[in-house]
Amino acid sequence: MASEAALTPEAARSIAPHLFPARTPITKAQIEAGINVCLDIQRRAVTFGKRPFAACLLGSDNETVLLMHQSIDQVNHAESSLARLAYSHYSKAYLWQCTLVSTWEPCAMCSSTIYWAHIGRVVYAASNEQLAQLTGPGNKENFTMNWHTRDILLGQQKDVEIIGPVEGMDKTVVEESDVYWKTTR
Repeated sequence: MASEAALTPEAARSIAPHLFPARTPITKAQIEAGINVCLDIQRRAVTFGKRPFAACLLGSDNETVLLMHQSIDQVNHAESSLARLAYSHYSKAYLWQCTLVSTWEPCAMCSSTIYWAHIGRVVYAASNEQLAQLTGPGNKENFTMNWHTRDILLGQQKDVEIIGPVEGMDKTVVEESDVYWKTTR
């Protein structure tokens, strides 16, 4: 078994420094703009009867929207579908400088897919607890799990930056998502 020291972000960077270029810090205005892009996607998805989850991928400048996705169904989530698509279109080194923005905290499946796709930053507006509170217990459309993106991504060989929930934007996401969820409670 590998030693504990070999399983750190520093060790990963020393083995493959070209895969971990510096990320440009993201501003509050860029975060809010990214979440607003996701809210537009989410609104459109809900008008087509889809669940209120949306994600976008921001380029290394934290402003250019490279890809967008909505939730398709209970196993094809916005974030994991977008991460797989991003990985097929962009290099690992470039994705490390990108930001995946989501209306909701990515689930365990999505967080893992983001990690494997080598996306360097995750921003989410509203938390898993807020989702569970909104959908209610035993909601047949969303049996929310008890986890956090940080539980999955922190302490791994890649130091994925995690920002969320975003104060203020979280309330907007909850209110807008209730257009869908109130019909399922």
